[in-house]
Amino acid sequence: MNLLCLVSVLLLVAGVLSRENSQPDVVNIGAIFSLGTINGRVARIAMNAAVRDVNSNPRILAGRKLVLSMQDSNYSGFLGIVGALQFMETDTVAIIGPQSSVMAHVLSHLANELHVPLLSFTALDPTLSPLQYPYFIQTAPNDLYQMTAIADMVSYYGYREVTAIFIDDDQFRNGITTLSDELAKRRCKISYKAAISPGQSLTQEDVVNELVRARSMESRVFVLNAYAQTGSLILDVAQSLGMMENGYVWIATTWLSTVLDSNSISPKNANSTNGVLTLRPHIPDSERKRAFASRWHQLSNGSIGLNPYGLYAYDTVWLIASAVNSFLYNGGTISFSKDSRLSKLSGGGLNFGALSIFNGGKQLLNYILQTNMTGLTGPIEFNAERSVMHPSYDIINVIGSRFRQIGYWSNYSGLSIVSPETLYGKPPNRSLSSQNLSSVVWPGDTGVKPRGWVFPNNGRRLRIGVPNRVSYQDFVSQVNGTNIVQGYCTDVFLAATKVLPYPVTYKFILFGDGYKNPSYSELVNKVTSNVFDAAVGDIAIVTNRTRVVDFTQPYIESGLVIVTPMMKVNSNAWAFLRPFTPLMWAVTAIFFLVVGVMVWILEHRINEEFRGPPKKQIVTILWFSFSTMFFAHRENTVSTLGRMVLFIWLFVVLIINSSYTASLTSILTVQQLSSPITGIESLIMSKEPIGFQVGSFAENYLSEELNIAKSRLVSLGSPEAYADALDRGSVVAVVDERPYVDLFLAKHCRFQMVGQEFTRSGWGFAFPRDSPLAVDMSTAILTISENGELQKIHDKWLKKRGCSSEVSSLGSDQLHLSSFWGLFLVCGVAFFLALLVYFCLMLCRFNRHYPEVSGPSRHGSSHSVRLQRFLSFADEKEEVSKSKLKRKRTEMLESANGRELS
Repeated sequence: MNLLCLVSVLLLVAGVLSRENSQPDVVNIGAIFSLGTINGRVARIAMNAAVRDVNSNPRILAGRKLVLSMQDSNYSGFLGIVGALQFMETDTVAIIGPQSSVMAHVLSHLANELHVPLLSFTALDPTLSPLQYPYFIQTAPNDLYQMTAIADMVSYYGYREVTAIFIDDDQFRNGITTLSDELAKRRCKISYKAAISPGQSLTQEDVVNELVRARSMESRVFVLNAYAQTGSLILDVAQSLGMMENGYVWIATTWLSTVLDSNSISPKNANSTNGVLTLRPHIPDSERKRAFASRWHQLSNGSIGLNPYGLYAYDTVWLIASAVNSFLYNGGTISFSKDSRLSKLSGGGLNFGALSIFNGGKQLLNYILQTNMTGLTGPIEFNAERSVMHPSYDIINVIGSRFRQIGYWSNYSGLSIVSPETLYGKPPNRSLSSQNLSSVVWPGDTGVKPRGWVFPNNGRRLRIGVPNRVSYQDFVSQVNGTNIVQGYCTDVFLAATKVLPYPVTYKFILFGDGYKNPSYSELVNKVTSNVFDAAVGDIAIVTNRTRVVDFTQPYIESGLVIVTPMMKVNSNAWAFLRPFTPLMWAVTAIFFLVVGVMVWILEHRINEEFRGPPKKQIVTILWFSFSTMFFAHRENTVSTLGRMVLFIWLFVVLIINSSYTASLTSILTVQQLSSPITGIESLIMSKEPIGFQVGSFAENYLSEELNIAKSRLVSLGSPEAYADALDRGSVVAVVDERPYVDLFLAKHCRFQMVGQEFTRSGWGFAFPRDSPLAVDMSTAILTISENGELQKIHDKWLKKRGCSSEVSSLGSDQLHLSSFWGLFLVCGVAFFLALLVYFCLMLCRFNRHYPEVSGPSRHGSSHSVRLQRFLSFADEKEEVSKSKLKRKRTEMLESANGRELS
């Protein structure tokens, strides 16, 4: 048994040894770069240093040697493909590269078929999807994040439009497409795309022609996405064309920071980069990074400076080595097999049969994606989308041959002057107040933020569309026999342009035939179709128009109101009844009677003036009640409760008399008008024709929003037409905007505005969508509003003597019960309390006169007898009751004495 176990162990050891001997002693990886470029030169030095460091570490690769083979694509995609095919013939487990995304799209298909991971830190095209290219891995931040950072910068500085200048290939074209999407999320856009040829045949003349076209556009914010060599050429040409002066903004992608870090910018080209903003992948500071940077001069022999992509190149080699080490440690074997499909292509001079599939490629890919290590660039880890964790950038302001860092951008918290590492421990904050960058030196050596746009076509005068009005010419009108346009609206426009921080050249172009007011919706559409660059006039800001143009801040409030003919209320024999409503008259009369009855009850037993036959007492009640209206009552009140009731009532009468007198005076001295239309509700219900101004949005509003039949709507062209239609009764009312109605009523005093404004809007100037001038003009309108200039213009054109304030409606002069219910309530409560107190006193006195006797009753209910006695007692005069009480007490005393004698 022991012998059997020994044999088994020996066989197992022999199998292991034979398997280890079958493993290759080297691990082959490849790299494809254009070694003449800045990134190619830096990457070559960094990757060779990483290979030496890996091979000097005995804990990595189980004693195997890492071998890096490099292929120089020499700016050629074809050579890059050939180099990759050669790697596949030499049992390569992974390839670093390619350098450009153009090659990455092609080589990724090869990597997918042969299961060889392809890692790149420079081919960062956002469209290289891991779903389509599962074996392609980007070990540096994807260009999606760089374009997001640029979009945040554009939005932060308040720019709405940019011009994109880019190399027209997959890498840079797709990056600009991503930038366009990110700008759209921030209500910004790329207004012009200047595509530069990617070939070697590109000449300076081609660049000049494209930049001249870009310069003729409105935007002065340029985003430059190119290779380092081409980007430098573009900036040099821009400098010669005067496009690096005041007013311009240039944002370059990471290629420029790469040139700066590598000390590859010549002094003669320093002026062409002055004031440019650029991005650089953010590398956290660490001891390892500083140590490698100190080694760099020795590694490069001072030939080139270290840039972030050198650090990514070093970490990519270590990433592959770490993944291969995990692959081998967990039992993986480096083996390759032939693809049977390629054997059929063995004919000809191309040896496709030499290509082999890496059998452990899928496992190695998984180990790469599961990597969690710390390199020179910081933590190396991939998220679920296979992007590096926490992508971030430094934001750099180039000043001559130097540069200054003005902040950071991170996918976690956006723009900040604090390093991203300090923010990762806090909740993400993308609010506007948290977005900050330091000051910038802009092109032209100025610290003032450029406006970022100019008028297109090198200062062509703006074509301002102005309505050619035939009515209400105080707002807009043409001076007879001239091309001069004047009025309230144009004066506001001129005043606003004077406070703009830049000159505006323009010309007014009349819109309309001069025989009737033009359609304002058509005028706004002319701005949309680029017939006009803007529209100035009495243009109401309504929903349909805001969908196609941008309006400025309203410079005057407006809203639809109703004008009706007012019928004079003539005086008649019953005019004195107008101050009070019928309900008020009725309640007042009732209270007069109630007061008379109350005083009679309280005074009847003790006051001789309130006694006598029933007829006399009724007359006394009526006389006393209504004589208090004039404080002419002759009857005296002797009881305390009666005097209290009378005092309260006389105070109420004083208030009623005063109100009645004031209201009647107003009615008899001020002209009173009335109309069957009191507001928009009664106008809708009237079923009568309604007038509106030609060209106004009132027609659509009445028909579409209020569902008024179009057959009821009558178009009117002038104030005189308003007056004539209202006088003849062809319309029951006119609906128009408040500024027009104010001017109309200032001259036509027999009409009046009724009800309230039933829409709320304003007038503004119309500009094309996303026009920066609309924002600046809004600021200018606020400025002239705050300094009083807007009010002066209003007073000059629109302050007319009006007469609408001299008339008032009938309903507003009548006094309603609601104005006096408090007085009547207090009076009623006082009356009730007085009556209650009086009743309690009378009941006490009655019980003293007629104490209740217990025992059976001979004549019906005892309660009815006592009630009759109480009513009789209440009707008796006070002296009679006292004498009866005295007599009764005497009788009771005599009866008691008689009983004692007996």
